[in-house]
Amino acid sequence: MTTTAEPALEGIALTEGAAAKVKALLTSEGSLDDLSLRIAVQPGGCSGLRYQLYFDDRSLDGDMVNKFDGVSVVTDRMSAPYLSGAVIDFVDTIEKQGFTIDNPNAQNSCACGDSFH
Repeated sequence: MTTTAEPALEGIALTEGAAAKVKALLTSEGSLDDLSLRIAVQPGGCSGLRYQLYFDDRSLDGDMVNKFDGVSVVTDRMSAPYLSGAVIDFVDTIEKQGFTIDNPNAQNSCACGDSFH
């Protein structure tokens, strides 16, 4: 059972399940201290903007950093307004597996959930 996290002030929140999955992935890579989960918004997708989640060792000017259970989550300053208040979860069911994003800023989204407007 995944508990919904409260969004960090002006930032993104990770649920306990998402933080545990990110930590497990980083540990399997041997990079728990070297990498952060970067969440960005890029033009594209069927709804106009698409999410990008990836591990990153860079620190960019203007990055917003939040920590969740030892996991650093980084957002660049251009993506931050689109992601403010978003909650990232990890779902592992028979029907679906992967990260999900509940974004209060998304007016519309595609059926696959990878892009929004």
